[in-house]
Amino acid sequence: MSGQSQSVPASGTAATTPMPTPMPPAVWALAAAAGIVVANNYYAQPLLHEIGGAFGVADWAASWISGLTQLGYTLGLLLILPLGDRMDRRRLVSVMLLLSCAALLGFAAMQHYPGLLITGFAIGLVSIVPQIMPPVARKIVAPQQRASAIGRVMAGLLLGIVLSRFVGGWLGHLLGWRAVYLLAAAVMLGLLLVLRRAIPAMPPDYTGSYLGLLRSLPQLWRAHADLRRLALAAALQFGAFSLFWSTFAFHLAALPQHYTASMVGNFALVGALGVLGAMASAPLTRRLSLRATLALSGALMALAFPVFTMAGAQILWIVPGVILLDLGMQISHVSSMTRVLELDESATSRLNTVYMVVRFSGAAAGTVTGGLAWTWGGWPGVCLVGMLACAAGLWLNCHQGRR
Repeated sequence: MSGQSQSVPASGTAATTPMPTPMPPAVWALAAAAGIVVANNYYAQPLLHEIGGAFGVADWAASWISGLTQLGYTLGLLLILPLGDRMDRRRLVSVMLLLSCAALLGFAAMQHYPGLLITGFAIGLVSIVPQIMPPVARKIVAPQQRASAIGRVMAGLLLGIVLSRFVGGWLGHLLGWRAVYLLAAAVMLGLLLVLRRAIPAMPPDYTGSYLGLLRSLPQLWRAHADLRRLALAAALQFGAFSLFWSTFAFHLAALPQHYTASMVGNFALVGALGVLGAMASAPLTRRLSLRATLALSGALMALAFPVFTMAGAQILWIVPGVILLDLGMQISHVSSMTRVLELDESATSRLNTVYMVVRFSGAAAGTVTGGLAWTWGGWPGVCLVGMLACAAGLWLNCHQGRR
């Protein structure tokens, strides 16, 4: 009898305390893939001074490499990403990885600067795999895990952005900038094999024509006020983020110490602390309203630029600013994207397209504006423009919409 009486509480406990559902391993593969592929767009940023020197062009002209890569990425989001609602996403990922490999090889082999700009644009155009991942992650997890799954994928993406500068800076310093792109091309082929196994077959959600798919994008923009507000604020914030990282190498090279690309890579590694901090703060931000979360993250980003200004040539004081910038960026992006993908379950790829096209248009504008601000106002001019962009994004999130 005693044995029977002991088994009853155990059974009751099991019935009343459900175990949390573990995150599928495929989500971690998607997160890693998002970071690895998005890195292709950013390897050049710590190397712009060296690449410009190799082709005999000024710093402001070298900044066009990053600007055109961002522009290509934006067009890829607009013209290719919507296909995620119309064709099997696993097949789309495979095609894009093969094209990424070809574009990276072309960039590494290019001997003329105009051709380098064209292949840089092509790298961005086909590097859209990271933006296919959030809708895929939502499909392979339970509904209560969707926000966490998107958070992991976005953390992988932002880690890829910041670590790409570390990898690009150090590998470029040790092996030369062309070797960075040759290695990246080889990684794309390995990633293709992994994702063919990690992503299940996914029948399309949309059966209309490709032109109909594109025509639905402005309809989604008009239909959802939250989409418009969040996308415009994200464009301003990501523009400020890109402005900083696209000019930071110029700032370090202009200091009396004449720091090289490897130092930019070190600061990019510091930025990873901000991403990890955002992941650690996820339980806190989930308790806040969307508006409060966006206000907090926007304030962190805006605060980073006065820190950069006051730091000047004291590079160690730039460290807290980098952490603030990346922390605010990650919190804001994950919160905004989670809300955007909830707006229409049948159009997640297209909603993501609209949001990301606007966001990366801001990044491209920020990169080019950064080069101009550096030419006209030096480091203080860069910091002023970045702070104004962050402040505008903060105002937009705090003073529009009912959240």
